[in-house]
Amino acid sequence: MLLTLGAHVSGVNTGYQLMSASTKTYHHGDLPGTLLRAAMDLLEENGATELSLRAAARRAGVSTAAPYRHFADRNALLSAIAAVGYRELATDLVAAHPAPKTADDLAAIAIAYVQFALERPGLFRVMFTEQCDPSNAERVDAVTAIQEYLNSIVRQVFPSADSEAMANAVWGLVHGLAFLHLDGKLDTSSAQVVADTVRAAVRAAAGQIA
Repeated sequence: MLLTLGAHVSGVNTGYQLMSASTKTYHHGDLPGTLLRAAMDLLEENGATELSLRAAARRAGVSTAAPYRHFADRNALLSAIAAVGYRELATDLVAAHPAPKTADDLAAIAIAYVQFALERPGLFRVMFTEQCDPSNAERVDAVTAIQEYLNSIVRQVFPSADSEAMANAVWGLVHGLAFLHLDGKLDTSSAQVVADTVRAAVRAAAGQIA
């Protein structure tokens, strides 16, 4: 599954060709991607509370009615954004270490997870705190892929453990660290400080398991 996910995310197809929201030329076929990029830009500027289909349309430079050709409502837009986010997160995790075997390998992946949250806070919060459409096939597929990836790397690092339970424990630890950093409860003064904190936590947990 690890190699499958790596191949999947390295050539990820979100279903939309994302393009800069500042692009002046408008083509009907580019509308979904243009709106997604505009919405993702708005997320990082103002957070999800200010995001709407109308706001995305204004940023994209199209009529306020245009988004409804592709997104039924705000939740549908958020689901599409979340799907992109999960795939981009998966790409970062695979790049951090393609075939983890040790606690330090796992720590490298955990650091990439936390760094993603800190670098893309608006997107990360949409992925994990905003209501999204659970029937959105792209989002469901992206979530399933990353869950299977986590199960896969846990089996490699902790081969004798219950893989599902261990994956939940590891994800809970790393996800909690991401939000503790994101919410200012842990030191984020430098990337090295963050990496050291996350690595120490993963090593401590792995030592207890061992």
